Amino acid sequence: MKVIVIGSGIVGASAAYHLAKRNIDVIVIDKEHQGNATAAGAGIVCPWASSKAEDEKWYEMAKRGAAFYPELISQLQEDGEQNVGYKKVGALCVRSNPEELDQIEHKIRDKKKKAPEIGDITRLDSTQSRERFPLLNERLESIFISGGARVDGKQLRDAINRAAQKHGAVFVQGEAELLVKKEQLTGASVNGQEFSADSVLIAAGAWAPSLLKPLGLECKLEPQRGQIAHIKLQDEDTSNWPIILPPTSHYMLAFDDSRVVAGATRETGSGFDYRLTAGGVSEVVNEALEVAPGLGEGTLQEVRIGFRPMGVDQSPLLGTVQPFRNMVMANGLGASGLTMGPYVGCLAASLITGENMEIDISPYEPMRAVKIK
Repeated sequence: MKVIVIGSGIVGASAAYHLAKRNIDVIVIDKEHQGNATAAGAGIVCPWASSKAEDEKWYEMAKRGAAFYPELISQLQEDGEQNVGYKKVGALCVRSNPEELDQIEHKIRDKKKKAPEIGDITRLDSTQSRERFPLLNERLESIFISGGARVDGKQLRDAINRAAQKHGAVFVQGEAELLVKKEQLTGASVNGQEFSADSVLIAAGAWAPSLLKPLGLECKLEPQRGQIAHIKLQDEDTSNWPIILPPTSHYMLAFDDSRVVAGATRETGSGFDYRLTAGGVSEVVNEALEVAPGLGEGTLQEVRIGFRPMGVDQSPLLGTVQPFRNMVMANGLGASGLTMGPYVGCLAASLITGENMEIDISPYEPMRAVKIK
């Protein structure tokens, strides 16, 4: 069996890896577009505290995505990949209103009944919260969730892609064009070279609509620009600082190199406008300083841009794309790409190889976002 995977972001990387481990011939084609969401992203794996957790369809995939990580990391380590960009450091849900924390704690404890990977749930006062994340606003108290984890998107993606190559996956850089002969999808061409395949996986993120358009398929998926700030701190050991989850969609997480990442804007309608904007940078930095004033003395090291693939709702697009029985889409994860992506890619691999699925994927039917012209 031969499979072409278009897109080597976190979803495509995971799919290619799991296919290659099954001894499937895999070719991964990627243009390496500017603004690739995985490369820009700093991920938070803590779906149990998300405001979207009330959406059962989203939560089911996100919860399974979080639970899948330890298995993936173990597999990668067996393949010799030690620098995977994933670390379980816990998460602090921070609020100034104790009643809000009461509600959060109640909901998370309820979710733990079916999600033991949540770990320990601890109520912390402002002093205890700052012991975990010293730069926090003194007005903030928190709920600590020990199962929360952070992800460096680029580092994890690169580790998975290297592991896929060790199992035989071949990577080709360039713009893919889907090949159809006698109304059958036969493969893809790139740089003038044609590659045949039994199945093609569309994991091209926000660039999927332009890939499908020549085939008469209109994909309702658009890029959402995110600007994310990286702040360098002097003489701070940030290696074990937890994720910070305030009431807004913004967040913070720290990495081992005395660096705190603050994100991120959610700029719907941006198109592929790859620019840092004064408003976007100001929004990210000001939100971060409100929650953690101690960041004010840090150095603004860089601001990254990523284009999230936003579908028709909050949930991913996963399944077969009609009228082609051998075209599978795994896309549309939006702001949840690094939470769900590795698991969604694994599911896509199982779908392509015809294996039994451990989850009902019918709610994620991609044709809810694809129109045949």
